[in-house]
Amino acid sequence: MPADLPGLKRQAPAPEKGLVHLGLGAFFRAFGAVYIEDAVKTSGGDWGIVGVSLQSARVRDQLAPQDFAYTAVELGPEGETRRQVEVVRDVLVARENPEAVLAVMADPAIRIVSLTVTEKGYCHDPATGRLNTDHPDIRHDLENAEPVSAPGYLVRALARRKTAGLPPFTVLTCDNLPDNGRLVRGVVLELAERLDPELAAWIAREGRFPATMVDRIVPATKPEDIDRLARETGVCDAAPVMHEPFRQWVVEDGFVPAYGREARPDLAAVGVELVGNVTPYEHMKLRMLNGTHSSLAYLGYLAGHETIADTVADPVFASFVRGLWHREIIPSFTAPPGVDLNVYAEALFERYANPAIRHRTWQIAMDGSQKLPQRILGTLRDNLEAQRPSPGLSLAVAAWMIYVGGTDLKGNPIDVRDPLAERLKELSDSAGDASGKVAALLGVTGIFDPHLASALGSAVTAAYAALQANGVRFALEDTL
Repeated sequence: MPADLPGLKRQAPAPEKGLVHLGLGAFFRAFGAVYIEDAVKTSGGDWGIVGVSLQSARVRDQLAPQDFAYTAVELGPEGETRRQVEVVRDVLVARENPEAVLAVMADPAIRIVSLTVTEKGYCHDPATGRLNTDHPDIRHDLENAEPVSAPGYLVRALARRKTAGLPPFTVLTCDNLPDNGRLVRGVVLELAERLDPELAAWIAREGRFPATMVDRIVPATKPEDIDRLARETGVCDAAPVMHEPFRQWVVEDGFVPAYGREARPDLAAVGVELVGNVTPYEHMKLRMLNGTHSSLAYLGYLAGHETIADTVADPVFASFVRGLWHREIIPSFTAPPGVDLNVYAEALFERYANPAIRHRTWQIAMDGSQKLPQRILGTLRDNLEAQRPSPGLSLAVAAWMIYVGGTDLKGNPIDVRDPLAERLKELSDSAGDASGKVAALLGVTGIFDPHLASALGSAVTAAYAALQANGVRFALEDTL
């Protein structure tokens, strides 16, 4: 980044604080923060955001010299649109000062605590949705008053509010998990029950955990993006975010009453869909977008494609993903009211093909052990029950298995980023052929329900063997 250019500065004061966000990464800054700022500009309200980084100080250190302002860059097929986002008031680093995080979450001005901590941040068992009490962060939080996990911060901060006679904050998860509000509620209640059954009863009675569906593609910001933006604007922004034009936020309209104050920003005024049941929207997005994103990521990576746009520009992949939608995914669930899923699929394809979005297959492939159950395995389970074949999704699972083995089809090493990476590689290495490797990985009960694993065995083994023997393109053509 050019050292002789001035740094980005705030143009107007941020609203007074009203929301704490755990996990202030690129996605929320390009999505939720933009919606909230738009709602404040449209309808007013004290909804300034206090961001919390649970692990690294990087985002805080980037944003603090800029008064927590940053640039959101919309990457359209025909060019860019930029805006300066100024709704973030502060960023705290939990590992540096857990007390400061708990204090602000317990502040009566805070009415919502939202989260984007990724699937693995909930410390749950992906196969069952239950709290993983063997997780090292949960073991720590059961024994220490200063937590380290997202569920631990939620429970300890809610305990402070109960003691102070305050209403709980609304917990608004924005991560890609099926029935995400119910899941985070369950994890919080399980942890609270182990610490204080009276607290758990109070949270169950008074708390609110609305389900949500979030949708915007936000590729990782690269150093060259920062340098280019600085050259073009004459101002150094250390933490811009890049995003596609499309956005959709569906929220279950159930928030904790705020006793004379707004319970939530005026989200409906800026296009957020407030509904009674988010589940059809979750299935649509998790299965049609996230499910195909992961499928394209593993197969595309093994085929040598760097990005999703590169992948779907390959005709055999374009035919493959359309086949996934129309033959395997769309028949597996009921569409949301008024939504044509075939039209939605074509809109997704156009988004994938946007050449301005350089969303790397390697980035999407991260944390697959946490993503597969909700993105792909739920569809496979429903198709098996309906006796509907799923050759494309079976191929995607096999590609994931090769990927986590740590070596691609040409013998090159893969930099696997996954909380179970070491265990998955050991299991893969423990077997000598496709049948053994598939059986070993299907035996990971934290990912695969045993009944589903048994039903998937033969199809995934055949797909794995086909990928090994003939490569990705032949295997894709065979499924078509």
